[in-house]
Amino acid sequence: MIDTILLGANIITLDKNLPRARALALSYGRVVALGADDEIRHLANAGTTVVNLDGKTILPGLTDAHLHWEAQAQAMRSVNVFEVSDKSIAIERVRERVRETPADLWVRGQGWAQDLWPDRTFPTRQDLDDVAPAHPVYLSAKSGHAAWVNSAALRRAGITDSTPDPEGGQIQRDADGAATGILLETAMDLVSERIPSPTSDELAGMMLQAQDHALQCGITMIHDFDEPSCLAALQVLRERGELSLRVLKQINQNWLSAALDSGIRSGFGDDWIRIGALKLFADGALGPKTALMFEPYQGEPDNYGMAVVDKEEMIEYVSRASAFGLPSSIHAIGDKAVHDTLDVFEVVRSEEAERGLPAQDRRHRIEHVQIIHPGDAGRLAELDVIASMQPIHATSDRITALRYWGERTAYAYNPRLQLDQGARVAFGSDAPVEPLDPFIGIHAAVTRQRDGQPTGGWHPEARLSLHESLLGFTQGPAYAARMEDRLGKLKEGFLADFIVLDRDIYQVEPEEILELNILGTMVGGDWRFRAFD
Repeated sequence: MIDTILLGANIITLDKNLPRARALALSYGRVVALGADDEIRHLANAGTTVVNLDGKTILPGLTDAHLHWEAQAQAMRSVNVFEVSDKSIAIERVRERVRETPADLWVRGQGWAQDLWPDRTFPTRQDLDDVAPAHPVYLSAKSGHAAWVNSAALRRAGITDSTPDPEGGQIQRDADGAATGILLETAMDLVSERIPSPTSDELAGMMLQAQDHALQCGITMIHDFDEPSCLAALQVLRERGELSLRVLKQINQNWLSAALDSGIRSGFGDDWIRIGALKLFADGALGPKTALMFEPYQGEPDNYGMAVVDKEEMIEYVSRASAFGLPSSIHAIGDKAVHDTLDVFEVVRSEEAERGLPAQDRRHRIEHVQIIHPGDAGRLAELDVIASMQPIHATSDRITALRYWGERTAYAYNPRLQLDQGARVAFGSDAPVEPLDPFIGIHAAVTRQRDGQPTGGWHPEARLSLHESLLGFTQGPAYAARMEDRLGKLKEGFLADFIVLDRDIYQVEPEEILELNILGTMVGGDWRFRAFD
């Protein structure tokens, strides 16, 4: 039985065997036919819904291949300090939230970046103490690799000036050795773990708002990198019949043993929620200057960044996971971290080859690849490791990257380099670090500009074509999720996941990409968002 027929559409299939079509037919959540209007119209039966799209454009659903779904859901309800231009704005917003928050309850926020402020210096706990003397405050940085807390939060966590730095992290201290209120990398956990967590039901409720936003942005699948609490809430949504996005769920380092003991392998689950890969951190991030580098940060001759998990330990984890059926997905931002991660994958690829496993059986990934040493440029392709990158970082991080990395930025934020070497790429946003909107990422990949700057694009040689950018948000993530046989294009037998645009994205000027309107989003044959008759 044919459930739905869409006629009069401009269908961009991303299938090289049939690049364009005018109509399609759906049955039980899948595409069963594509072609001309006359070819598809006659398939209708008594129960078929027939919709004329009057020339609107259909595009395969977009996937965000790297985000933090629980954090995104909570961020939409927390204090908004995202990219505020001055510390005083963040402080005032905290003051406003404190006024409406019952005494002793936590105040949370996300998105500050000291490099956007006039003096570019880290804030302190005293800044927050002035407006929140009793409420514990926890504000995570835009990078997600630093936190700004007040004295009340430090007391809740039992952090004093003499508390030792945890492995892989740092409690920032002033010249007198006093804790400043800035926590880097794993030191963030000392406070964040003291914040009461929402129940699975509460978190599921928060996710509904984030899901609505994602669907309105044209997202039909996400690859999540948050904790098991996120998976629990997603299952609540699924049980309630409220999950409208497909999810690839990664397993973080602390939970690997439990996952392996349970026998879970990559692909466990179904087309709605499925297990992906082990997630590890090789280093920190650019913003707090903890990304691990071969050469020091400009102006800081002793700062090479920070290794969160060293190479030998990563080999242990990745080798163990691979042997039990899980690929690995490793966060690596600095060029030394990327190099070390490639060394890890080289060792494990050799082990896999000895077991007779082809590379496609373990779809390893490097998350971010924000800067790579020229000598390592071709190694992702050689090892068949997916470059999971976020084009939006090139435009949002440009000024900071130039300040700290200088001429090395020719090899930064460069999926063009990876594609030219023959590597597979998958694109995402890193939300809530960046806005959850794939069209911002597509625009960044194509133009290398933000608000029209710089003229011609930053390192314009790194620009991608529109087609390459779309594949990065469709077929690249589908391959990474082992779903390339049913996602990433519109083709007979593929899942009915697509979006409706007001115009043909291939016919607009690059600067107009951000002006496109998403009129509808279908997932599994059902309209999850629809804004047209």
